[in-house]
Amino acid sequence: MLVTDFDFTLPDDLVAQEPPAGRGTSRLLVLDRRTGATVRTVIADLAAFLAPGDLLVVNDTRVFPARLLGRRVPSGGAVECLLLARLDAERWDALVHPGQKLRPGERFACEGAGGRLEGEVLARHTFGRRTIRLWSEDGRDVDDVVDAIGHVPLPPYIKRPDVPADRERYQTLFARARGSVAAPTAGLHFTPALVAALAARGVEQVALTLHVGYGTFKPVRTEVVEEHVVDPERYEIPVATAAAINRALEEGRRVVAVGTTTTRALETAALQGGGRIAAGAGVSDLFIRPGFAFRVVSALVTNFHLPRSSLLMLVCAFAGRERILAAYAEAVAHRFRFYSYGDAMLVV
Repeated sequence: MLVTDFDFTLPDDLVAQEPPAGRGTSRLLVLDRRTGATVRTVIADLAAFLAPGDLLVVNDTRVFPARLLGRRVPSGGAVECLLLARLDAERWDALVHPGQKLRPGERFACEGAGGRLEGEVLARHTFGRRTIRLWSEDGRDVDDVVDAIGHVPLPPYIKRPDVPADRERYQTLFARARGSVAAPTAGLHFTPALVAALAARGVEQVALTLHVGYGTFKPVRTEVVEEHVVDPERYEIPVATAAAINRALEEGRRVVAVGTTTTRALETAALQGGGRIAAGAGVSDLFIRPGFAFRVVSALVTNFHLPRSSLLMLVCAFAGRERILAAYAEAVAHRFRFYSYGDAMLVV
C-alpha cells in the first residue's frame, strides 16, 4: 500500500486550535462499518448508539508538561526540549531543538518560577532525538520541577502557545497515571454526565494505561505503508480489566475502545495472549493497518486524524479505507472540527 492512498483534503480552518467551549459539547459522527451509513449527532448522545452489555475500555494515562524551554550554557541560545520517556533516574529520551547545534557534551538550563533544571546532551540520534541528562542542583525531584516549569506538549498542528487552561483541558476525565506526552484525545470528550448516562444504559466501563509517546506526532516518512515503524509505548492492563474483557469476549458482547491508544494496547495484548487478554505490563509497537485482524475491539470511539498518518491507517483497518475516507469527506463538508481538540467519531 502507498501512503498517498490515505490522503485527503482538509481545509486549515477545520483544524481545531482551541477546545470546545464546554467539555462534552463536541459533535459526533457515527459510522456503521458494515453498511457505510452515517448519523451526525453530538457526543452527549453516545449512549443511544451503544447497547446494554457493551464494555467500554478507556485509557487512564495522564499527560505531564513535557515541553521544556531553556537556554544553552554558556552561550544563551534558545533550547526547546520535549521529554519523550524516562530511561533511568537522570537520563531521558527527548526531542531537542535546535537539534543540529546541540551535540553530546552541550549543556543547557530550563527555569521558571517553580525551579530550575540543568541539562546535558549525552547522545545524538536521528530527526532531533537525543539522550539527555536532567538534574536539579538543589536536589529537588526532577518530576516535581518538570511539573512546575514545563509546558503542556500541544501537538504541532495547534499553532499557538499553550495557556494555563490547557493543563486541565488537555487531560481526560480518566487521567490517573502520569506518563504521556500527548492526551489520548478520544477521552477528552467524556464528562461525569456522559459516564453516568452510559452506566444507566447498562454499558460497563474499565480502564487500562498506555503512555502516549512520540509516535503520536511522528510522521509517516516512507512512501510504502508497510515500511513505517511505530515507536514502542508502555502499557499496563489491571487484573480486573483483563477479566472483564475476557468475560465480554466469551459472552459475545462488544468491546468498545475509547481511542486508538486503547485499541493498540488491547490488540497487542490479544496477540501475545492468543486471543485472550493477560493482565500486566507490556510494550506495544504494533502498527495496525489495513489487513489487520482485530481480535478484541468491535467498536471504536476516536477523533478525526491527520492525512497520511498511522492513526488514520488504524481506523481504515477497522472500518475499511473507502468507508473512512467517505466519512471524512462528509465530516469536512459539514465542518466537523479535526484532531486533538476536535469532534468525535464512533465506528460500530
